[in-house]
Amino acid sequence: MANPTRPVSPHLQIYRWHIHMVLSILHRTSGVALAAGLVLWVYWLAAAARGPESFATAQGLMGSPLGLLVLFGFSAAFFFHFCNGIRHLFWDAGIGFALDTVMRSSWFVVGASAVLTVLAWVFACTL
Repeated sequence: MANPTRPVSPHLQIYRWHIHMVLSILHRTSGVALAAGLVLWVYWLAAAARGPESFATAQGLMGSPLGLLVLFGFSAAFFFHFCNGIRHLFWDAGIGFALDTVMRSSWFVVGASAVLTVLAWVFACTL
């Protein structure tokens, strides 16, 4: 008989969370967010193809505060997925598996994706 107070297998309540665990989950989540964002991008392109009235409606939606928040989230997901994907390419080559390297590269991914997102929005707002 198994001990009923002991978990059958390890789960997230037992593990101490580390940055690389969080980034692994966020990498998958950002991939899903990018797929959902592409649906909005196709809507925007289809509205542009339908004519000026449809495009104005789409631009109004994208330019609303909620639309800008979604676009900011989409760009943050893009840059995070991009930076973390580069880290995964290094891992595929067998580079960067030492624990200190994993921790440094994890924080570098967080910082680089934040900086790239802010730079993209600053650049876009100055156009």
